[in-house]
Amino acid sequence: MSELGEFLRQRRARIQPSDVGLPELGRRRRVPGLRREEVAQLAGVSVDYYVRLEQGRGDGVSAEVLDAVARVLRLDATERGHLHDLARPPRGTHRRAPRQVGPGLRLVLDAMALPAFALGRCMDVPAWNAAADAVIGFSELPPGERNMARHAFLTERGARLYPEFERVAAETVAHLRLDAARHPDDPELAALVAELTAGSPLFAELWARHGVREKASGRKLLLHPRAGELDFGYETLAPPGRPGLLLVVYTVEPGSVTAERLATLTAATAATAATAATAATAVPA
Repeated sequence: MSELGEFLRQRRARIQPSDVGLPELGRRRRVPGLRREEVAQLAGVSVDYYVRLEQGRGDGVSAEVLDAVARVLRLDATERGHLHDLARPPRGTHRRAPRQVGPGLRLVLDAMALPAFALGRCMDVPAWNAAADAVIGFSELPPGERNMARHAFLTERGARLYPEFERVAAETVAHLRLDAARHPDDPELAALVAELTAGSPLFAELWARHGVREKASGRKLLLHPRAGELDFGYETLAPPGRPGLLLVVYTVEPGSVTAERLATLTAATAATAATAATAATAVPA
């Protein structure tokens, strides 16, 4: 089944007839949720037209029809946009996600006291500041593991970092799923998904659910090996003129336990780094 068809099937499975004013008719249904003919009826299109849409043969489908289907399936704004991307894939030359940040963004990162890092489209992390390094330890990771998806799903260290791992995992997959529909011609993203699917049964299970979610803001609970539990919020910003690059900032309530632990952790990390730098430059007597 096509990506579009699987997404529609998953979404109609969660809508009960009574949710949209249809009678149950007192007989057992062979499939959960709405039938295809019921979606077609409620959306005002022919059954054949909707069936072709689920089969991925919806070439030329109008935005109005997609919006009608989205209304019937009670899609939220993110899911609605995802439906449009799947049915009417963006066209154009693929642009590789940025591998480096510019000097201006580098200065912004370094000036921030809060943990912050740059996130590429394939969830690579090309740059971070000292506070983010203290919290996540980017500089200690091999270059290939400086990727938030690989770090979460393919390393023990990543899994231990998140006490609420299932929620973090679902959010990560939902972000990748959304991005994959926006960039269907991205071979690097396709290779990452294949790698994660082969290496993590949990990723494969979550990927099959077709959940989508914008990485805009939320909560991130971390269990740091030295600082203990750190309860952050996070905000994601899109720097202008840098398509495919995001700036992720972990926020903290002033005066909170997390703020105190973060201050202690960053001070200790800075002191350790300074000691190491002094030792490296010392001239033997």
